[in-house]
Amino acid sequence: MPAEGRANSAAPGVHGDLVWLAYFVLPGKGKRTYRLAMARRIVDRTGGPPERRRSRVLRKAMRPSRRSQTGLGPWLRAVPAPLPDPAPTDALARLEAPVRVAWVLLNVAGLPGYRVHDELVSLRVRDPWKVIEAAEAAPIPDATVPDPLPAALRRPVRRRPVVPIAAAAALTATLVGVLVVTENGGSLMGGSRPAAAGNLRLVAAAPGGWAQGPHRLDAWPARGELVRDRAFTTRALNAWAARGDDPQRRLRGDAQLLYAGRVDGTPVAILRHGDRVARYTEPGGALEVRTAGAEATAPLALGGGRYLLSPWDAGATVPGGGPVEVRDGVTAPVAVRTRCGRGPVLDLRGTAGHRTVGDLGGARPVVLAYRPPTHHAAASESASEPVPASHAAHLDAAGIRFWERLGCLLPQPARPVIQAMAWDFWSGRLPHDGARADWACTRLAFAGGGTTAQSTLLDERSEHATGWCDDRRPVAGTWWQAPDPHTPEQHTSAQHASAQPARWYYLAAAARGLRPHAEGPLRGAKVAGRLLVARSAEAGRRPDAPVALTARTG
Repeated sequence: MPAEGRANSAAPGVHGDLVWLAYFVLPGKGKRTYRLAMARRIVDRTGGPPERRRSRVLRKAMRPSRRSQTGLGPWLRAVPAPLPDPAPTDALARLEAPVRVAWVLLNVAGLPGYRVHDELVSLRVRDPWKVIEAAEAAPIPDATVPDPLPAALRRPVRRRPVVPIAAAAALTATLVGVLVVTENGGSLMGGSRPAAAGNLRLVAAAPGGWAQGPHRLDAWPARGELVRDRAFTTRALNAWAARGDDPQRRLRGDAQLLYAGRVDGTPVAILRHGDRVARYTEPGGALEVRTAGAEATAPLALGGGRYLLSPWDAGATVPGGGPVEVRDGVTAPVAVRTRCGRGPVLDLRGTAGHRTVGDLGGARPVVLAYRPPTHHAAASESASEPVPASHAAHLDAAGIRFWERLGCLLPQPARPVIQAMAWDFWSGRLPHDGARADWACTRLAFAGGGTTAQSTLLDERSEHATGWCDDRRPVAGTWWQAPDPHTPEQHTSAQHASAQPARWYYLAAAARGLRPHAEGPLRGAKVAGRLLVARSAEAGRRPDAPVALTARTG
């Protein structure tokens, strides 16, 4: 029997199914008996609520400890027969651990893609969608396991007292269980034909569950005075279920209710399904669906300048200002104080840390980070991993000012962003009586994995995009036209190529601890204060030949 046939019908915390998940995720080829014994030991030694337990089992199976590979006697003696065919595990052994996990969740656990994505995010896997694509393309034989499930796999090898386990399970179900009611078409809030036709249910997390489990978006409780208005929440669910604009991503399974209440007198419901968030409003039944990611620490926009905060946020203030009133997780109206309406919007405090979030024009505010020019480049800093929200400090006055300007300059990202870091890696005065300027390297970390980083030269009157940058060791360069000595008040740039007289220079700068080095159509290159200045090798014009720019330690 295909493994997915049974695992998909069982709860994620069923002992035997977890054993098979661990069995197929474990690395190496090895003997099947040892693999199964290790899988059973991992599952036996792992507890918690079902979803959390599965995540822990997968994490341990991806990179098993040495301890889990020794002293397997009791588990080896309990190995059932027959054992699965070795072909799938031999093929899986050639894949990287995250790809194995994705393949097993898709083909053994039978989870849909968006739930596999959420699981990979919880395991801190980079670029989950790319990992899922790799798993889907992997030539792995069908994984089959013995059917029916051997009785030996239905319980741990070393049983613990039943009463404490039962009591703990009851307490866990009370605190962190997800509420699902199936009457009236399968909806927590009343159900109806469109939702039931797509097997869609509305669920909500237990109010206090987040305090006992991991800080994930699926732990957010439903808040708002209309949460118990089943007619309203059913209309919201049906509006989304009936929306046929994306047949490739039909709604099935569970849609999570995050908010149902009145925002400045307007009934609003916020629903989540995978990485998408829907905002439903009445009267009129308007529905807006956006890809927003599953980041748990970023607020959700309710409209009218109000935001729904995570349940672990204890308070909010205006960046550089006073406190913001928060009731039932919803802020009083706040506004970004920049000309473009983009930039820092809230300082948040809670168990996820003291951090600043900003509006960059996407579906949700993002955590903002700032590094001043005094920050040293360090090879240990990751260019692809966002700073965990629990370690992200709120912006100081310099960071707020910098982001208030930078927020208006960045193009709106095409993908949802969960964090944005701006490193003002060089600050000084441009040559030949030029203006004071800053060179920034801005990294965006996307929901679902992946990052991008771009550099920008900002002077007192303009800005110039200067290409990709490595946010661990930033260095950037650009052709620059010095101001006309006869009109010192006029600051020209690379955009004013027709200005005369033309005095073209190549400028490059690097972060503290680095020194820029450039090779190309340059003359007289000199570096002072981490700023490289070189003349054009073609007098009076900007060369077309490329410049090779590197950062050297110095």
